Amino acid sequence: MYAITTLCIAHIRKRKIQNTLIAILIMLSTLLLVTSITIINNTNNMFEKAHQESKGAHQVLTMGDEIHNPVIVNNWWQQQSGVTASQLIPFRNLSRIKFNGTEIPNLYPLMMNTPKTPLVIDQLVFSQGEKKSFPEQGTIWIPTSMATTSGITLGDSVEFQKEENSFKLSVSAIVVDMPYGGPFTINARIWMNEQDYKEQFATMAGSDQYMMALRFDDYQQSPKFWMAFEQYLQGPYLESKMEYEKIAAYYLFINKIIGFIMIVLGIAMLFISLFIIGFSISDAILSNYKTIGVIKSLGLTSKEIIATYVLQYGVLSVLAIIPGLLASHILSRIIIESSLAFLKAGNHLAIIQDWRTNILLGLMILTIIIITTFFYSNKARRVEPVQAIKYGMAELANSKMNRRLNKSNRILHVIELPIPLKLGLKNMTINVKSTILIILLTSLTSAILVFSVVILNSIVGIKQTAPAWGYDSSNIAVTVYNKAAFSKESFEKQIQTDGRIKNYAWLDQLNGVFPNDTHQPLNIGIDVVEGSYDDLGYENILGHNPSNKNEIAIGLNVARTLNKSLGDVIDVYIQGHEHSLIITGIYQSIANMSYSARITADVVKVHQADYSASLLSMINLQNETLADQVVDELNQKFAGSISAETQQTLLDSFFKMAIAVLIIPLSLMGIVLMTITCIIIFSASRINVRKESGTYGIYKALGMTSNNIRWSITFSVFMLSVLGALLGIFFGIKLIPLALKIIILEYGLTELPLVINWPLSIAIACLSIVVACIGCWLSTKVIARTSPRILLVE
Repeated sequence: MYAITTLCIAHIRKRKIQNTLIAILIMLSTLLLVTSITIINNTNNMFEKAHQESKGAHQVLTMGDEIHNPVIVNNWWQQQSGVTASQLIPFRNLSRIKFNGTEIPNLYPLMMNTPKTPLVIDQLVFSQGEKKSFPEQGTIWIPTSMATTSGITLGDSVEFQKEENSFKLSVSAIVVDMPYGGPFTINARIWMNEQDYKEQFATMAGSDQYMMALRFDDYQQSPKFWMAFEQYLQGPYLESKMEYEKIAAYYLFINKIIGFIMIVLGIAMLFISLFIIGFSISDAILSNYKTIGVIKSLGLTSKEIIATYVLQYGVLSVLAIIPGLLASHILSRIIIESSLAFLKAGNHLAIIQDWRTNILLGLMILTIIIITTFFYSNKARRVEPVQAIKYGMAELANSKMNRRLNKSNRILHVIELPIPLKLGLKNMTINVKSTILIILLTSLTSAILVFSVVILNSIVGIKQTAPAWGYDSSNIAVTVYNKAAFSKESFEKQIQTDGRIKNYAWLDQLNGVFPNDTHQPLNIGIDVVEGSYDDLGYENILGHNPSNKNEIAIGLNVARTLNKSLGDVIDVYIQGHEHSLIITGIYQSIANMSYSARITADVVKVHQADYSASLLSMINLQNETLADQVVDELNQKFAGSISAETQQTLLDSFFKMAIAVLIIPLSLMGIVLMTITCIIIFSASRINVRKESGTYGIYKALGMTSNNIRWSITFSVFMLSVLGALLGIFFGIKLIPLALKIIILEYGLTELPLVINWPLSIAIACLSIVVACIGCWLSTKVIARTSPRILLVE
């Protein structure tokens, strides 16, 4: 045992840089894998915990279209055992909200008449501010989502537009509001004092809408309750219903993507670690072949020599895995704090570190490394003392190496190239494992860098691919928030006489119910267009947009849930009337996870001849650059009834949270990968320099300068890294997004709509080439510092 320990310590001391590199790689593999598992577990656990502690709703019902009597509906659910129903909460919709004099785009407040808290269901968790039974007069409570994205803090005043007037209320608390407080939401529940509510909305046109929440003792049993409820109604429930899956989805979406990327990267880095360990052991056995032969001749067995390597890398692994586990605690907290800020109660999130799972994962990594070490070190069994002392390697290996050197020399002799270039090409052909390692490393680094840039660029440039995300491609969206003060005829006359406007259409969003024989009916939003879907730029992944009164296009998840395809007839209830429509298109949409549908206004006019869409007008211009100018003019001319915004502004406001959440982990992974690539190639090049030191000594003795030799070696790494970068561009743009399909399909997308900036993608991929060349150039400094005589001796 003493001999094994002594040899192990000697190996660690002799190759400090190489062993340090391997330890760093193992530490990073552990860090990434453990962090990804922690992120995924905490994302699910923290949402479930917050949902459980707040007695979160499984379903939220919204009524106010005079289809069902809210009181009757609420009374029926209150009488059921096995389900808890909240009281009815009155609310009003507003379309404009301002902070610091600037309108917050794409945010539509639901002004709630706050009942006395704590609520029976969906209890509000106070993130900031004093916990009270209800807001004091003149104050409001706002959700964390609104506070985070708009930079609103306690004490700030927020202005709300009501018909021709506006009113201001100050923020007294910021609360975690589960159903309407997640990422990507365009609605925010604003909790008002009852007296303020009555004063502000008593004279406002229209009537209150009502919201109620349901929480089931066993959510899996909810279809049975709905079957009984619809028997009571003598038909389907025809108003809005938000399901638990939709509430949860957007809290989990970003972190699932981050976790997936980190798992892939962690596994890739672990494989690189194993490759380098195998490479190092093979190199160590080859470099010390004669020494091993001598040691064997002195009585040390093959098993004891193998144990030396297993002990060496086992110790390095333990020393690397422990800090990796500890560092994952910090990194996972940074990522979770930024991505789940909407669930934060107080100053911190209660992040759970499952140390048993983390330690188990660390032990698995240690076991894999030990097995790999044992496998590669088995080569020591084949060392024959006589051949080792005579050849410095196995006789067969000596013959193979001579043949390979002769073949390489013949090829280079035939090709007329400058000596430095020949030396570089010879460096590639002789060191096959090192060549493969450089290509793999630069491919991985380029792939992650390119994917990160492409995904961020796709979100920043979403206007270019908006239809592929399920949005329209119009230039301007005009929301009518005060129908009483709005004249549709006057508005249309204005835009029809404006030569800058190319075309326009009107859109309403109605609730639709699709009967489902096997599960509870689907209550989803239906877009109703008065005009042309094609003019607005809406796209389908299959088929075409509806254009007649018997046609409908459905979202991908609606088609999957109801098992429908193009040409099928589908039944749907709209505004209390049943329609049988032909499916002409299937589309993907991130907005409602593809749980939506599209029809024309002619469908509604079948039962309501005077129907006219008037919720939202979408406008296309002859020249898109005039969008801001047209928006300002419309807002001035129709002040008090509409809110006009450019489509770019609306999309940017919706996706800016995704950019904020993704940029930190993707940047960290990119920096780590480039650093590791530089270090690994530095180490691999040092090994090759040591192996070929005699050759370089001869070249120096014959008059070749140190810089020429170094440039030759660096050129070989440059050529390999260029190949790796090209492969990385392909992987980053094609393969990684394809692998993400298992996650995005759940959210209603079959593929990510990518905006590829080729110059930027190529430039970012070239960073892997730069760091590879830097690592190689630094590793060859030993050639410049060493005399030809010493190189020959080495």
